[in-house]
Amino acid sequence: MPLDPDKLLSLQLPDVEQTYGPRDCIIYALGAGFGFDPLDKEQLAFVYEKNLKAVPTYALVQGYTPSWLFTADAGVTQAMTVHGEQAVILHEPVAPQGTVVRRSRIVDVIDKGADKGALVYSEHQVIDKASGRLLATLKQTTFCRADGGFGGSRREMPPPHAVPARAPDLTCDLPTRPEAALIYRLSGDTNPLHADPDFARAGGYPRPILHGLATFGVAAHALLKCVCGYRPERLTAMAGRFSAPVFPGETIRTEIWRDGAVASFRARVLERDVIAINNGRAEIR
Repeated sequence: MPLDPDKLLSLQLPDVEQTYGPRDCIIYALGAGFGFDPLDKEQLAFVYEKNLKAVPTYALVQGYTPSWLFTADAGVTQAMTVHGEQAVILHEPVAPQGTVVRRSRIVDVIDKGADKGALVYSEHQVIDKASGRLLATLKQTTFCRADGGFGGSRREMPPPHAVPARAPDLTCDLPTRPEAALIYRLSGDTNPLHADPDFARAGGYPRPILHGLATFGVAAHALLKCVCGYRPERLTAMAGRFSAPVFPGETIRTEIWRDGAVASFRARVLERDVIAINNGRAEIR
């Protein structure tokens, strides 16, 4: 069944309400690698309920619904679908507890060609239920590797943020746990690509891969550590393009360039010397 862009664009995604608390924030932080050193007091602040700080990128999983892209029965091949790009704009710091509403819509569907796949662009708003305040805006690109050639738009998209050509100003190496994907999926993304070896092989991977957003969370940790002094309110926006998978247990080196209030970054897998996130851009208060 070929991908049906009209069906995707007409999909009415229901609002999702979530009441969350410290336990949810801690599970997310553990999945993103915080607390790997349990004696590091700076990391402990994100995984211990005493004076808990919420990781800014926790906003990405608030109200998340697994497999929302496949509910339309629009011809998207789940085993061949991966995260392409992600952006988060934080209008307020993430609170360690509350009730939020996630409002989602599919913005565009791009045909890259029969042998190049398709891109699905979506936007998600995280709203405080009690006040109606917009807390975060999330922008996502999903790369449907097997679903191009349906005859849709093939227009060019704006170029991604370019990291500086000079050597990075800072680097931060953070390990990932072998079971990191199994922990991270407790925050809502239960795609079997990250847990089932047979499903991963069907998608062309030798074993389950780490969620793109878990890698994104590791990069956020590096930014918090290196340029924010572990003060989460200082990280107000973050975006990047996923360029290669990470296997749980690998080490992620985040390379950072500082230019005033903007920090450019990319995340590299040390063991294989491949770039997992490129064209990264963060805004620092």
